[in-house]
Amino acid sequence: MDILVIAALIVAAVILFLIELFVIPGISIAGISALGCIIYANYYAFTNLGETAGFITLVISAIACVGSLVWFMRSNTLDKLALKKNITSKIDKHAAENLKVGDIGVCTTRLALIGYANIGGEIIEVKSSDGFMDDKTPIVVDRISDGVILVKRQKQ
Repeated sequence: MDILVIAALIVAAVILFLIELFVIPGISIAGISALGCIIYANYYAFTNLGETAGFITLVISAIACVGSLVWFMRSNTLDKLALKKNITSKIDKHAAENLKVGDIGVCTTRLALIGYANIGGEIIEVKSSDGFMDDKTPIVVDRISDGVILVKRQKQ
């Protein structure tokens, strides 16, 4: 009966250990429970079965933890959980090609550093180089860098 209790505790510790590593990363209840199960299994073996059985349990529990980790890493389970989608979208630089420095427009949304503006009849995404701006603020294109259009307030 004692060996069954120890085996159940080690199996529970291994399962909780794998859950901690691959499902709920970070220090959580699963990790703390796995540590508690493995410590109690070894304590139980040392106190109820003697030193020899305790050391055997210690070795078996270490082998079980490391072996289950290696087995899980080699299995295809991680491939099923892994994200395999590649991002193929690109920034639309079409609007930046039609503009030049000095073009005048109006903010259509509040520019909390990034927002939308109407420049040359086109509504495009712009970035403020002059701080926050409210909508309907007259702006001028300050510079264009890597498809990002930087604007500032128009001087009156």
